[in-house]
Amino acid sequence: MNLKRKVEIAVVSDVHLGTFGCHAKQLLTYLNSIEPKTLILNGDIIDIWQFKKRYFPKSHLSVIKKVMDFAANGTEVIYITGNHDEMLRKFTDTEIGNISIVNKAVLDLDGKKAWFFHGDVFDISIQNAKWLAKLGGWGYDLLILFNRFVNWSLEKLGKERYSLSKKIKNSVKGAVKYVSDFETVATELAIENGYDYVICGHIHQPKMLRKETKKGTTTYLNSGDWVENFTALEYQFKRWKIYNYNSDKLSPFFADEDLKDMDVKDLIAAITIVQNPKKEKSN
Repeated sequence: MNLKRKVEIAVVSDVHLGTFGCHAKQLLTYLNSIEPKTLILNGDIIDIWQFKKRYFPKSHLSVIKKVMDFAANGTEVIYITGNHDEMLRKFTDTEIGNISIVNKAVLDLDGKKAWFFHGDVFDISIQNAKWLAKLGGWGYDLLILFNRFVNWSLEKLGKERYSLSKKIKNSVKGAVKYVSDFETVATELAIENGYDYVICGHIHQPKMLRKETKKGTTTYLNSGDWVENFTALEYQFKRWKIYNYNSDKLSPFFADEDLKDMDVKDLIAAITIVQNPKKEKSN
């Protein structure tokens, strides 16, 4: 019996594979629960900024394999580059089987135009002081490690977990202009260009809101992240929803089924299948 949910589009961003803050097992649980027609990876999936050879657990490797499996089984996978995986921008417009790498995407959804991009283009700190943004990224990773220790201690004491990194990040947004009116800039630009939906990641703040100006209206959506919020976006039956792992997870699906006997050979095999699919796409 197939209990997986069919969705037209699933959008995941800011996974940060290769860092201590990534919650790959929770993401695998989610991915194992759906059958998307299109999977959009909206930036910062692999954290190349902070990548270290000595830290890339099997669960992180399994996320990559799961994406490959989706593609091999007919799912269209659109990888939109972000700032933490910006090295992939040199491969923009590359296609491997059902996987494409792009900087942005525009899709027609039931007669409405949807504009997808990561969002770092609006981040002043990255555009004007990339070295400072990278330093902040490494510091954030250390902060997450400390946060994990704090939460481990709180759990031992029977107290509620505390997102120190999230609180600090929110408190300094104004000082470093991390968000810098991100939503306003994105929605106004979308309205000016006639997009009905604008879908972003980057700021780790899951959200869905309707924005109206004198020039028109648009719906702004942000997929959040898999470091703090564990959220994704889903489009089905002509409407969007924010998926929240903590409140929406489905018990029959677990990450462990993708972790059994998983190694690099499995990943290579998955990539080979994607490059040489058994079934050709219908014209």
